[in-house]
Formats: sequence, C-alpha cells, structure tokens
Amino acid sequence: MTTLTAFTIVVALVGLERLAELVVSQRNAAWSFERGGRESGQGHYPFMVVLHTGLLVAMLVEAWVRRPDVAAGLAWSMLALVVASQALRWWCITTLGRRWNTRVIIVPGLAPVRSGPYRLMPHPNYVAVVVEGVALPLVHASWITALVFTVANAALLTVRIRTEDAALRTLPQETVDA
Repeated sequence: MTTLTAFTIVVALVGLERLAELVVSQRNAAWSFERGGRESGQGHYPFMVVLHTGLLVAMLVEAWVRRPDVAAGLAWSMLALVVASQALRWWCITTLGRRWNTRVIIVPGLAPVRSGPYRLMPHPNYVAVVVEGVALPLVHASWITALVFTVANAALLTVRIRTEDAALRTLPQETVDA
C-alpha cells in the first residue's frame, strides 16, 4: 500500500468519525431542545460545516495533485498528534455527555461543566480542532491545506468562542458534573 493510499484511508476514517459525531450531536441537540435549550450562533454554523468538510476534501486533493514526498518522521509524528486530538475530542464529548453537540445550545438552569478537560481549560475541544487542523493534513505534507484551514479556523474560532462564552454567561455559575 502506498503512503498516499494509507493517507486516504486515514482521512476517510476521520470522515467516518465526523459522521459518528453528527449522529451523537443530533441526538444530544434534541435532548437539549426538549429541555428548553436555546441556540446561539446559527449564523456561523454553516461556515463551520463547510470549513470542516472542506478540510477533509482539500487535503486529499492537495495530496493527490501535488504528490509530495513525505518524510516518515513527519507522517508518524503528525499521525500521533491526530490520534491525541481525537482522544481529547472524545474526552470532551464524554465529559459533556448529553449536553455536547456541534451547535451552541444552552439549557437554562444547567451550570457549566467544569470537570474532565474543562477543569483544565475553558474550550478543550477547540484545542483538539486546532491540533488536528494542522496535523492531519501534514500526515501527507499537505501544508497548503494546513495553512489555509488554520487561518480560516482562527477567524471562525474567534466568533465561535465569543458566542459560546456569551451563552455560558447566561447559566448559573456553580460547578457541576455532566
């Protein structure tokens, strides 16, 4: 198997993982709305979907068109970061439980979760997103995609984090576990 084929399989697996996330997200969003959840940030959500879908497509196109030579050390170290970012992402998802979804939905009366990775930092999932956005394309030296995604994602996260922080400020501030 060529490294390009292996990379394509890795990206496909990440794509399947994203689909699993969307299933969990839809179920959890319904749970939140059933409990009076209010959504914020609907305006930036379509851009986020396009950006993250575009990341998967763009890195494959770049890898197949450019066909760069890939140093094994780069590929393996970036793959390790991808795996670590997935682990962090799923730690976030399991910590938030039914309250996790890909949208910004706040259920009135529920205090913010400050356990798991949230006891260490306010937005750990975005650390996973940033690391993965750099590392996944670099598994096959798709540096153009890594750069463009990182810049676009930085702009998106500026809006997204402000939106989340504003929504979270509407909740009671005592600490609870999900």
